[in-house]
Amino acid sequence: MSKIRPRQSARAAALATFLMLACVTLTVATLGTAMATSEARAADLMVRYDQSQLLRLPRAATEVIIGNPSIADVAIQGGNLLVVTGKSFGVTNIIALDAQRNVIQDQRVVVDRDDLRTLSLYKGTKRESYTCTPDCSPTITVGDGVEYFEAISKSAQIKSNNSTNNVDHSNQASTQ
Repeated sequence: MSKIRPRQSARAAALATFLMLACVTLTVATLGTAMATSEARAADLMVRYDQSQLLRLPRAATEVIIGNPSIADVAIQGGNLLVVTGKSFGVTNIIALDAQRNVIQDQRVVVDRDDLRTLSLYKGTKRESYTCTPDCSPTITVGDGVEYFEAISKSAQIKSNNSTNNVDHSNQASTQ
């Protein structure tokens, strides 16, 4: 018969408690995702945050109305093709009108997060977001900590400005 020492017993109990809490947390997270997904309707246009989806209309649209422009943006491409971009999490709608102002389509749009490629790191109550494809790089998402959001935004703006300046210089060089 083997003897269990008190120290080993405490470690085993702590490990079992940790594993049980991890399983409960994973189950709650999975159920929350399933419940949020089940609220989406079959006819909804699902758009990922900071990504675009194409929406073909049965005929050409001359005007598009966005229910909440802070959630999604729309651009008309070639009359009957819309490019819908997710700007923030939430649900809105898009109404496409023809030249006689008849409704072509009233489409509900759900903007959500790409959880398969996104990692959230919590430091206390502050969140940092990373996109992992396959290496993880910082990204900004609505709800990130203010300092992190501002630092990554500033870096992205500097990168964008440098790219624009390099394009401008190469265009000037090619015209000379």
